[in-house]
Amino acid sequence: LYASAEESPAQVRLRAERLGALAENLLVLAETDASRIIATATERRPDLLIVDSIQAVRDSGLSSAAGTVSQVRETGSLLTRYAKGMGVPVILIGHVTKDGSLAGPKSLEHLVDAVIGIEGERSSFRRILRATKNRFGAVEEMALYEMTGEGLSEIANPSQALLAERRLGLPGSVVTATREGTRSLLAEVQALVGPPVPGSPRRVALGLDPGRLALLLAVLENSRVALAGREVFVSCAGGLEVAEPAADLAIVAALVSSLSGRAVPEGSVVFGEIGLLGEVRRVSAAAARVREAVGLGFTRVYLPAGNAGEAAGFPDLEVRPVDRVAQFVEELGGSQGRG
Repeated sequence: LYASAEESPAQVRLRAERLGALAENLLVLAETDASRIIATATERRPDLLIVDSIQAVRDSGLSSAAGTVSQVRETGSLLTRYAKGMGVPVILIGHVTKDGSLAGPKSLEHLVDAVIGIEGERSSFRRILRATKNRFGAVEEMALYEMTGEGLSEIANPSQALLAERRLGLPGSVVTATREGTRSLLAEVQALVGPPVPGSPRRVALGLDPGRLALLLAVLENSRVALAGREVFVSCAGGLEVAEPAADLAIVAALVSSLSGRAVPEGSVVFGEIGLLGEVRRVSAAAARVREAVGLGFTRVYLPAGNAGEAAGFPDLEVRPVDRVAQFVEELGGSQGRG
């Protein structure tokens, strides 16, 4: 049962026909009253109820307009009670704010069993489906999809897709192994270090944590890497956002590579967390990260020395343990930088 509070049945039918998703067992109900939606669902006993959207549905017992905090909270509570009482899965489609958070009261997130968001830039054909709450499984699980004329199509190998457009042998480009829930992904980190500029140089991070970038720049300065006064831009290519500290070592490698004009050796994957004193710390699931890299043909891995033992079971892999940032910078040949 698809309860549409925003579109007419004719509009829903047009969309379903375009996507090739018109099914005989799909019942469409154009209704904004939550009580009537529940009454119809109770009568029809569907296998699945979809409500589109929770911000457009209202409880007739309240005088406030649809979409207000009280309406979203009450209609969400009504539909949740129906789901629990009848044992019917209910999907509530919701709007998001400009910063990507769920519109409406936080209590709505506490009511439901799972919160799954669709992320992606308007200019990109890729979309990321990510679980930020899940009472039945791991959080931060994700799947990568491609927007097509027939709807969303799952990308079977996300790592391969994220690296498909990467150009080899260019300074400032580094592949890292990150974790999304229980899945390991390979992603490209890019850095561009400009010449010294007067005044305050810009430090921009896209898809990466700006706070981590500031920390890493300070650590590099203490490792005799000449970045003072230079504009710095770092990005995670492909629209993926990487927030975990395990990307630190890859960001450092990309910065040093861009500054020195020397590409990181091809076939390399880089990951590891960096502390304030320049030490390279262990990360979780190192073996799974390495396995993902080896599966895509990578032959060298730079990783924390504390994780080196987890990469020992891959016979054709060159393991390069890293203990200190200064050691890593020297190995990459970028301790002095460019003028």
